[in-house]
Amino acid sequence: MGEQVPEMSSTEEFEAPDRSAVASLREAAEAVEREVGETIVGQHEAVRGVLTALILGGHALLEGVPGLGKTKMVQAFSHALGVSYRRIQFTPDLMPADITGTVVLVEGPEHVPQFAFEHGPLFANLVLADEINRASPRTQSALLEAMQEGTVTVQGETHHLPRPFSVLATQNPVEMQGTYPLPEAQLDRFLLKLHFEYPTAGELTAIIRRTTDEDREPVLRSGGGDALLELGALARSLPASSSVLDYASRIVLALQPAQAAVPVVADYVRLGPSPRGAQALVLAGSVSALLAGRHHLGYEDLRAVALPALRHRLVLTFDAERNGVTGDDVVSAVVAEVPDDAQ
Repeated sequence: MGEQVPEMSSTEEFEAPDRSAVASLREAAEAVEREVGETIVGQHEAVRGVLTALILGGHALLEGVPGLGKTKMVQAFSHALGVSYRRIQFTPDLMPADITGTVVLVEGPEHVPQFAFEHGPLFANLVLADEINRASPRTQSALLEAMQEGTVTVQGETHHLPRPFSVLATQNPVEMQGTYPLPEAQLDRFLLKLHFEYPTAGELTAIIRRTTDEDREPVLRSGGGDALLELGALARSLPASSSVLDYASRIVLALQPAQAAVPVVADYVRLGPSPRGAQALVLAGSVSALLAGRHHLGYEDLRAVALPALRHRLVLTFDAERNGVTGDDVVSAVVAEVPDDAQ
């Protein structure tokens, strides 16, 4: 990622973003959320998280048991935004060239054979990597360059992916047979990890009504790729005080076992977040601030996105698994312990 939010001190004046631009782009984002909400019942945190990742041109890992609407949500976002969309079903026999593309022999001018690059399904604005942990590590690693650099290199030639570009990957947290756990290096490239919760009784009734109604209206287009790029640029330009950025740093550092300031970290964390975790925390917090109508990054925005931004960046010990301690438990404990300047 490597991008930063403009810094300001807590005492100096700073130039706030144009309020009309913020209001206009916020309305566009809210319209997308509403349209997706016409298809997806509940899952409000996941919907907001996917929207945040798309605004920032980042990637999100969607985790939940089958049938909770992960694939449906991604499809709803592609329709609401009107961006190009491809779905890749990850299977054990999927090869890197099946997703990146390959060089093929075609008929050129005057019927002379020539080699040409045939684009793979990664060449889309929104890519659904369905059941990503079913593919082999070799195929999973083919995504690393695309997710980090926005490019694909085949036979020494680099091809640029379209902008905006986001990978939304799904995985089942329960079924482990026939799966390959994602390596830490790949997990770290996901801006957010989002959990899908089982619906309440009222939400389940609404799902039944919507999915058994033949006259259900399709998702309408409410935004577009250009709107995403504008929102992303606005989020990256959002001012942040030195004290707020320092708060983000202290949260991430408190998750390092070498710091051992919070007992749960010392007991259950083997490896803490990389600097990408701090970047994700600040950038996702900036989107949270914009969508809440605020014109600068605040402490509350960092706390709002701490779980999805950091939960997947922790490597826990065997004791944590044995005692039922999760990444959410650790991050929540650290956020509760690390004070901000206002506390």
